[in-house]
Formats: sequence, C-alpha cells, structure tokens
Amino acid sequence: MNLSIVTTADGSKSIYNAEVGENYHSKHGALQESKHVFLNTGLKHFLAAADAKQASVLEVGFGTGLNFLLTADYCTSEQIKLNYTGIEAYPLSPEMIAQTGYNEYVPGHIWSGLQQNYQEALQNPVQLNNFTELHIAHTQLLNYATDQQFNVIYFDAFAAIHQPHMWNEEAIGHTVKYLAPGGVFVTYAITGNLKRMLKGMGLKVEKAPGAPGKREMLRATKPL
Repeated sequence: MNLSIVTTADGSKSIYNAEVGENYHSKHGALQESKHVFLNTGLKHFLAAADAKQASVLEVGFGTGLNFLLTADYCTSEQIKLNYTGIEAYPLSPEMIAQTGYNEYVPGHIWSGLQQNYQEALQNPVQLNNFTELHIAHTQLLNYATDQQFNVIYFDAFAAIHQPHMWNEEAIGHTVKYLAPGGVFVTYAITGNLKRMLKGMGLKVEKAPGAPGKREMLRATKPL
C-alpha cells in the first residue's frame, strides 16, 4: 500500500492512502473525530442508555487503531468490560501504527498493549488487561462471520465516493445483522440513502451533531 503520515487540523496524525485517495481519518482532526463520533456518540451513548458496565464493539475498518485505543482507555479507566472486534481487510504494519504518535493520547499501558499484541490479535482474541479483549478479523467485510452480537458498531469505512461497495445495501445489511437488540450503529457519514437503508432494516435512525468539518452524523438504534 502507498501510505504516508499526515497531520490533521487538530494536530493529531492520520495516514493518507494514495491508492484509495483518502486519509484514514478526518483532515479536520483525527483525534476529535474519533472521540466525538465513535466514543462519545456511540459507546458512551449506549452505556448511558443501557446503564451498562460492559460492552461489545464491532468496528468496520480497524485501520490505525485510534478508535480502539480511545475506547480501551475509557473502558479501563471506568472499569467497564470491553470486548472489541475490528474488521480490517488490509492491516497496517505495527511500525506504521507506531508512527501515528497516538501514544500521546492514551496511557502507556494501553498503547503498549496494542503494540505488543497487535500481530497476535490478527490471529486470535487477546486479553490486553483485566477489562479489555481485542480481536482483529483480517478479512473483507462480507467474508466476516460470527455468532456474536455486538452492542455498538463503529462503521468507519472510507467514504462512499472512494469505496461505494462498503456502503451499499449488501454491506450495510451484513454489518447490521451483528447488532444486538438495543445496540447502536454509528458512523461519521449521513446520507439519505444510508438513512433509508437502515430504516428499512428496522433501525431507529437519528441525526447527531457531526465532528468538526461535518454538520451532522448518523446514529441508529436496534429496537429491543
């Protein structure tokens, strides 16, 4: 892959994929986007609504691991049991992830937990600490299969303009079938087509304020 490190507007790093023609995160701020869209509007919303002290997360597009790092940090500090699965068809090298500098944003034990267990997590679930288990499914989205149901889905694929196949009804439907009742699906994007698809799959769809650079984002909840 033709990859390079770039700095986004909030000072945090991302990776530019020249083959896709897009950054792994928002150019307006990788850290801000990850915290706002996935951690705050996704996981924290679910935990508050369900009054839960444990959560299972499925991420479509594990990428640099930023969403995982912030989620693991929050759950560990709040003593929330986290079962985290990332789907990643094209895993980055540990060396490339190290260049992101995300160690600045999480405690050392969270960062080293990912660094030291990344390769193993691509093969098998790994217990990183007393609260966090990580598995990275090295596969294409449509080839992913599990009996597990997840409380929160982070849908963090590249934008539809660059990867339309990740946003069609087949891909979204395949993803949503792994959402548990009461579970929450969040993504940085919001389009009329995506809203219609999710509503057609029985989810309650709502607009939420977007991260910097985007006015709105989408959150959808599966009825109990």
